Amino acid sequence: MAIRMPRIIKKSSTAGDVPKGHFVVYVGEKQKKRFVIPISFLSQPLFRDLLSQAEEEFGFDHPMGGVTIPCSEDFFVDLTSCLRK
Repeated sequence: MAIRMPRIIKKSSTAGDVPKGHFVVYVGEKQKKRFVIPISFLSQPLFRDLLSQAEEEFGFDHPMGGVTIPCSEDFFVDLTSCLRK
């Protein structure tokens, strides 16, 4: 029996729920929300551009162990939806 995953990205609430092949990012302008996304996104030019902006603004040393992405949650969800296609 196959398990169907309805979304590639998901909001996540605990540190122990990051599956192999995924990593955590924090997204949002005021309130940061935690997302677990596939590492395959790292090969996408649009996502790499977003990571470059994140490095410039926040660096990669996040106290909670993830990367902070400097954009709105809506923009991030739209971008990752495009990357899944």
